[in-house]
Amino acid sequence: MKVKDAISRKLNDALAPSSLSVIDESEQHHGHGGWREGGETHFRVNVVSAAFAGKSRVERHRIVNGLLAEELAGRVHALAISAKAPGE
Repeated sequence: MKVKDAISRKLNDALAPSSLSVIDESEQHHGHGGWREGGETHFRVNVVSAAFAGKSRVERHRIVNGLLAEELAGRVHALAISAKAPGE
């Protein structure tokens, strides 16, 4: 399974988001630290979920990082996160 697909599946399953985009930005980091041939090393996640209501930005990032711990311990070098509650 592609890393992008695994990220999408895990976030969809755990957060039931009203909006989710997972963008592979690896080619923008070609030659930089953590970049590897074949990409799938640098991602941007934009997620809107009711699960984030009442939570701080740090708490939201911890939730996403926890859900993606396996990917972050493996191939993923960098993850940019925008995590919002509906209406924000």
